[in-house]
Amino acid sequence: MNHNNNSLINFIKRIPSIEGHIATGVYDDGNWWVKFKMDIKHDLAWNVVQELEHIVNYVSIEQPMPTSFYPVSPPPYMNGGPSAYPG
Repeated sequence: MNHNNNSLINFIKRIPSIEGHIATGVYDDGNWWVKFKMDIKHDLAWNVVQELEHIVNYVSIEQPMPTSFYPVSPPPYMNGGPSAYPG
């Protein structure tokens, strides 16, 4: 990820339910990551998760992108719902 190019970050900031700081990083092998926080009480939050998951993981079945999208959650034994464990 070119940190001089903020196109992806600017796009993510425009997505409904995304809030606060967007963290990014690059691994030694050139792979990169993006982390962000969502307002889970936003009316469109679940739609946003579904759309991002579809676009990143399945937008092209014939030429899949080398990416993955997954929400981060607490361990199952602590799982009391998303509002019980805010980021």
